Amino acid sequence: MKPIVLDASALLAMFYGEAGVEEVRRLFHRANAADQPLLMTAVNWAETLYRIEKSQGPAGLSAARQLAASGPLSVVPADKEQAELAASYKAAGLLALADGFAAALAKLRKAELVTADYDFKTVEKEIKIIWLKKA
Repeated sequence: MKPIVLDASALLAMFYGEAGVEEVRRLFHRANAADQPLLMTAVNWAETLYRIEKSQGPAGLSAARQLAASGPLSVVPADKEQAELAASYKAAGLLALADGFAAALAKLRKAELVTADYDFKTVEKEIKIIWLKKA
């Protein structure tokens, strides 16, 4: 299984039962079976937690943390190389900063990026994108 990077929109689809939730669940099952983590940058993890806590409060936040602790999700600390590449995506007007971190991790790890956010079309030529279907 090729490395997989999740954008915040992928996890949020799972938490909120949005379009693409079945694809994200399949990825979680495949990652568990292959004993291979699904990757997410710490920046995108913070974005996910912020949105969940804002909409669902402490119970939602607890559920998100439980998922990270018990499943194949691996939160990857942001490093200098990721930060520099994310900054270049932002400076070129290609992506928002948090999205730039997800794209940078995918590019640096030669991974596929899972997202429902069509802003990533700007980097589709250099990063393999797995698009979650929108309703």
